[in-house]
Amino acid sequence: MDIAHFYIEKGEGIPIILLHGNGESCDYFQGQIDEFSKQYHVYAIDTRGHGKTPRGDKPFTIRQFADDLLGFMNVHQIEKAHLLGFSDGGNIAMVFAIQYPDRVDRLILNGANLSADGVKRTTQFPIEIGYKIAKKFSEKSDSAKLNAEMLGLMVNEPNVKPEGLTGIQAKTLVIAGTRDMIKEEHTRLIAASIPDAKLVFIKGNHFIANKQPKEFNRAVLKFLRS
Repeated sequence: MDIAHFYIEKGEGIPIILLHGNGESCDYFQGQIDEFSKQYHVYAIDTRGHGKTPRGDKPFTIRQFADDLLGFMNVHQIEKAHLLGFSDGGNIAMVFAIQYPDRVDRLILNGANLSADGVKRTTQFPIEIGYKIAKKFSEKSDSAKLNAEMLGLMVNEPNVKPEGLTGIQAKTLVIAGTRDMIKEEHTRLIAASIPDAKLVFIKGNHFIANKQPKEFNRAVLKFLRS
């Protein structure tokens, strides 16, 4: 691998890997790491070019991040793990579960989306404008280039077709906020497309893991124990 991930590790038992959202870091899961580590071996990692993990030279795409996750698991000799991904982290976990089904135990997708069409227009439109502006100045400014890459993930990725989810073998929990930036019908489509997936809505917005950690953790742990 061309990068070494920064990560927080805590606990013992079955591994669970936490994957944060766009432009964030593993700090997003402050409300989950301690709680989950009471029963599981938690790895909260910073994605390529996020937090304290270097950008590296490889493509800045969801599929590359999924390959990075495979590399992380190989380096740390994690044969199989539960995956919990939030937002873009959910998209990484979703793509990973499709590409490497034998490496996933249970799958939790929080606020994931198949494409930009799954995001409410009031949220997506400003992202698209920002992306166009950043892309225009990306050749003249490193910060604009980085911004264009980040926003590009939300404009151009992950482009997974619903029928592609039928190959996911892991028991799956799809979880989102009642006022999520992801359209409710889109979240329901994801759950309906994954065989026997469980669907849970928690009162709140896109950031339920961070804003309502007790309720979020309760739903996740109930799923993992079931």
